[in-house]
Amino acid sequence: MLGLPQLLLITGTTFAATALLTCGTLLTLHGSRRRSVSFRAVLVLCGALLSVIVSTIAVAAEMYLSDHDVLVLGWVIGISAVMSIAATWIVTGRSARASVAALIGDTRRVGAGDVVGPVATGWREFDDVSAELAETSQRLAAARAQIVELDAARQQFFAWISHDLRTPLAGMAAMAEALEAGTAPDPAVYLQALRSKVDTVARMVDDLFELSKLQSGTLELHREPVVLLDLVSDAVADVRLVAESRRVTVTQENVDGHLLWADPRELTRAIGNLLANSLRYAPDDSTILIRADTIGESQLVLSVIDQGVGVAAENLGRMFDVGWRADPSRSSGPANGTPGAGLGLAIVRGIVEAHGGSVRARHSAAGFHLDLLLPVADRG
Repeated sequence: MLGLPQLLLITGTTFAATALLTCGTLLTLHGSRRRSVSFRAVLVLCGALLSVIVSTIAVAAEMYLSDHDVLVLGWVIGISAVMSIAATWIVTGRSARASVAALIGDTRRVGAGDVVGPVATGWREFDDVSAELAETSQRLAAARAQIVELDAARQQFFAWISHDLRTPLAGMAAMAEALEAGTAPDPAVYLQALRSKVDTVARMVDDLFELSKLQSGTLELHREPVVLLDLVSDAVADVRLVAESRRVTVTQENVDGHLLWADPRELTRAIGNLLANSLRYAPDDSTILIRADTIGESQLVLSVIDQGVGVAAENLGRMFDVGWRADPSRSSGPANGTPGAGLGLAIVRGIVEAHGGSVRARHSAAGFHLDLLLPVADRG
């Protein structure tokens, strides 16, 4: 049985040999940071095996084994170590190189815009990277598709807004030329029409400015306690003349008795835009209903309901997008005027969301709804 001195000698020799070779391995790894994974893996294996070999031979020599026994032990351990290193280099190195090459190829494909799938490499870490790369490629593809869609919508929007601005401007130029040349049959009527077109252009420019503030997050709300009935009454007053010209009746239901914490100017604008949209598409001699309903104690639903055909179900979620225009079933006829540039409902959504609410469009037995879902308990 070994005594304490022998155990201390074995422990000290093993520790010293292992520490020395480990430090050497770490220094070598530091100097080979740009080498391949397989090379560094084999390097670590070599360091570990050398530690075992040197420690074993040193301890065997200290234990007064014969030279023959030490030599045999050295050959056995050495041959085993060389074969282990070779096997590691062949099996592990080849597998690691193939896995890295596959990941590099997938990365290049993702950079070129392709969508890749996860690859099973047999290495858990590489498999995790491959799965993350596949998920990232799918997210990038979705983002690229969204960018293409948004860019197309932006181009279409600019084409529409340019057309909608050009139309009244061309009319204004023609009327101004007629007045200047003295060929206008009734100058007073021409001046009134000119004033109307100036107001139209001014409203469009104002809408563009409002939308830019909403999209940039620079809209400042000045909230105060406001009575919903007052907001609705102001919005109805703004469209009364147009409604009367088309014999459209605007009625109210359950609007009284509701108090909101809101910016009265902005929220009146949102309600007015809803009314203007419903009035544009409501049939002549019909009724537009403004109704308020509560959901629990924290939310109010303000609905503007017209008797028009509404829009197709697949377009309900797009009605409040910037630049969206009605499908043919919702398009205005000659009696209804020309459609706007797709800004009104987008402004409505921006104002309502700035108040912490949301918007929606839906069909019901009562007609076509444009709903504002507003918080009533927010005092932010």
